[in-house]
Amino acid sequence: MPKGKATELESTEELLESNSEGQSLTARQKEILSLVAQGFTNREIGEQLDISVRTVEVHRFNLMRRLRVRNVAQLLRQAIALRIIPQGPTTPTTKI
Repeated sequence: MPKGKATELESTEELLESNSEGQSLTARQKEILSLVAQGFTNREIGEQLDISVRTVEVHRFNLMRRLRVRNVAQLLRQAIALRIIPQGPTTPTTKI
């Protein structure tokens, strides 16, 4: 196994352990993560949840910090690995 993959696997296992010890995401963070996974922009997420774009940005920043990732692709991969969001293609839902 390449060194990077081993390190990534260990990191995921550590996150799974910390997640099970009460370090889970808030309901709002999970909601925003789900919308990010569906391809919504920060503006669209803000409109759908009736919050400011800046609030969405803060939630995304906190999600990325908590899951120890640097970009959206890593965020989604880690969320799938931790079973926070389902694996597979998603499509944006109809806006309210």
